[in-house]
Amino acid sequence: MPYVEPGHPSELIEATGALFTRAYDAAPRVVARAPGRVNLIGEHTDYNRGLVLPVALAHATYAAVAGREDGVVRITSGDDGEPWTGAIDTVGPGAVDGWATYVGGVLWALREDGFDLPGMDVLVHGTVPLGAGLSSSAALECSVALAVCGLLGLTVDDELRHRLVRACIRAETEVAGAPTGGMDQSISLLAQVDAALLIDFDQDSSRAVPLGLAAAGLTLLVTDTRVSHALVDGGYAARRADCEAAADALGVPSLRQATLAAVEELTDDRVRRRATHIVTEIERVRETVDALAVDDWAGVGRLFAASHVSMRDDFEISCPELDLTVATAVEAGAIGARMTGGGFGGSAISLVPTERVDAVVHAIDVAFVAAGFRAPQHLLAEPSGAAELLA
Repeated sequence: MPYVEPGHPSELIEATGALFTRAYDAAPRVVARAPGRVNLIGEHTDYNRGLVLPVALAHATYAAVAGREDGVVRITSGDDGEPWTGAIDTVGPGAVDGWATYVGGVLWALREDGFDLPGMDVLVHGTVPLGAGLSSSAALECSVALAVCGLLGLTVDDELRHRLVRACIRAETEVAGAPTGGMDQSISLLAQVDAALLIDFDQDSSRAVPLGLAAAGLTLLVTDTRVSHALVDGGYAARRADCEAAADALGVPSLRQATLAAVEELTDDRVRRRATHIVTEIERVRETVDALAVDDWAGVGRLFAASHVSMRDDFEISCPELDLTVATAVEAGAIGARMTGGGFGGSAISLVPTERVDAVVHAIDVAFVAAGFRAPQHLLAEPSGAAELLA
């Protein structure tokens, strides 16, 4: 079956360098890569100070940079994005538009945090599907941030990685205008191979959760419905506002501190359902970690199913294509499946016995044709490592 391939890092480094040289007539000084991600469970819980459990993908964005002495910033993409040129002193909110906003936002956030940045040429190129809910924006931000640190000659230690997480969150929320909670940047910069990352946004902590998928004979299948997914079109912000309204009505700093009994007393039906999803989803993350610790994959599958129902009915962020993917995957042999990411399109994740993966993919493809939907695309999620400097 055809899958969206992550590409081989050495070939992508070479390709990114060649694209840079073609665009700027000079070789890059630094190349960095940062992975996309798929979230196992814990949707919209990050900005509610809750728990999330993402994994990094092998699919990644590569950023090549070289310094300039004239204070000029040039940003271009190897993937046909509109280029942008400006001054390092002017990048920031409102100064950059289009996809380059994410790059300009990172440069602005790093300067805000005290990094002394020169002018520079930047080129990005990658294999994270765009608009699929797989964190292509955070992969872009984190690859650029790390490449800039390489250009500055900084030591990439744990402290710097956490500093870059905060800068990239500011880039996305304050410059790109997407009110995300920080999960995507955290997993891209802090991931570990063959593990999920349990992130606690109330404690500002994270720890690796080993997966052992291969030993269990299981594969994580990601299906991109190819329904346009965007975090700046209002739906995401509306859900966040509902959560904040629920916390205010309950008199708690965030829904992390709320109990289900208290939530059930809320009088606004929509706000109550939004809060119900968050409180129960945080508990599902805990239960998933516990299930993984004892290789209870059937339990993980049940939690996936409950999570999807909650997102479909209480948080109302699913769509017919996602619902069809989840139902078809389970009918075809998946242990469990759920939509993943911000919602309103994007992707679903299925936990599938490895020998059944092709059959599940075929069943989903046939179901999409029968429903008259646009053909989906699929990728295999191999839990991968964090962003790194490559050259």
